[in-house]
Amino acid sequence: MVASVSTVAYLGLEARAVEVQVQLIPGLPAFNVVGLADKAVAESRERVRGAIAAMGLSLPPKRIVVNLSPADLPKEGSHFDLPIALALLGAMGVVDAETLADYVVVGELGLDGRVAPSPGVLLAALHAAELGKGLICPAAQGSEAAWAGSIQVLAPVDILSLLNHFKGHALLSAPEPGAVEEPGFGPDLAQVKGQETAKRALEIAAAGGHNLLMIGPPGAGKSLMASCLPGILPPLDPAEALEASMVASVAGTLTGGRLTRARPYRAPHHSASMAALVGGGLKVKPGEVSLAHLGVLFLDELPEFQRAVLDSLRQPLETGTVSVARANAHVTFPARVQLVAAMNPCRCGHLGDAALACSRAPRCAADYQAKVSGPLLDRIDLHVEVQAVSAADLVLPPPAEGSAEVAARVAAARRIQAARYADHPIRTNAEVDGVLLEAVATPDEPGRKLLAQASEAMRLSARGYTRILRVARTIADLAGSEGVGRLHVAEALSYRRQAPRN
Repeated sequence: MVASVSTVAYLGLEARAVEVQVQLIPGLPAFNVVGLADKAVAESRERVRGAIAAMGLSLPPKRIVVNLSPADLPKEGSHFDLPIALALLGAMGVVDAETLADYVVVGELGLDGRVAPSPGVLLAALHAAELGKGLICPAAQGSEAAWAGSIQVLAPVDILSLLNHFKGHALLSAPEPGAVEEPGFGPDLAQVKGQETAKRALEIAAAGGHNLLMIGPPGAGKSLMASCLPGILPPLDPAEALEASMVASVAGTLTGGRLTRARPYRAPHHSASMAALVGGGLKVKPGEVSLAHLGVLFLDELPEFQRAVLDSLRQPLETGTVSVARANAHVTFPARVQLVAAMNPCRCGHLGDAALACSRAPRCAADYQAKVSGPLLDRIDLHVEVQAVSAADLVLPPPAEGSAEVAARVAAARRIQAARYADHPIRTNAEVDGVLLEAVATPDEPGRKLLAQASEAMRLSARGYTRILRVARTIADLAGSEGVGRLHVAEALSYRRQAPRN
């Protein structure tokens, strides 16, 4: 007899169907797992053996063969424990094999029979909903699985309680969806004294989803302003919250089934490796750029990152996705992020200050800034110089305008964009391109003349020209203007980095 149970294998944010087949064959006792299983799946034999023994059962003195089909699909992770155990119990006749056919099963087993959490339950629940099946998952993740919609979710604490449910001795109650957390309160822009130009650039970046680079001396407030950005961004809508939570589920960071409406904010250290930033590793996992999907990725001390690591961001910033290619798998993660970067003008950080600058200036600045490649800088829409804060600024009272007032203007601009792109798979001005960009962002005649002159003088690339139009469209939206005028183009040009001349 062959007993089978449905489960999943994860490839990026895709849950692939896997069938766990178990057969008991007469012969010398053995327990074999086949089907391109990794080390964690192979070790499930001992966890399954221990969990079944904890229930007072013993394995039959036969050869046990576990096949994970399709055999050419890589199987990774400990979530195969529970489906292997249930399929084995079905082959032993302990549980009805036909009952198991109505469920997708995921979960790690402890040696005492407890069902422990495993990453990716939300994806498995959505996959089960597409198949019209129920889901069996760990009790700690039942509230996470309940977000998948109207599917039957069984979330047992241990394998014994699941068997009692199937036999009708003690039915498991359906878990409720986890709580939705409202955005928390971070630093307020009212804490930033001076820096009016930088705060204006931050508002434009938030309104249109544009990438931003701040260049200034140490202690000027670059990191503080970057941490204020999530507070002026609109909260995630329900669809975006579910999308961001799917990434968190695969990464194993979604706790208690709680979805949040706060936009992700990730600030990796400059020692981060390429796999940590864009994803990958021996077992392909989402990197920081994917964990910040639909939120903010803040890179402080930008030139201190390894050059190859920074250049690996070029494709995700352009396409909104990151593809990790391996010999046996090709995994794609979403990476629609808003990049905010900060850097000092030179290694000592005091370029232009004769009293503090090092003796190598300005050569020091040229060498330091050259550590960031031109193509990456070309993908950053807004470049702003942040000046040192003087003592006169610090003794001033707090600004009258804080994050709440700026967030209201940003929300109004986002509503305009939502209405404009309602019939397109676009959320913000930073994503618009091609014919649609020409239709919505072509400036008036004075604006076109200014843009043409500036394109020649600043030696703008085609990408730079496009990004000027996007920023100008956002500035017009903040002003409540239907068209893009010369003033909007002029302000957008003021935030553009000029290519160096030979």
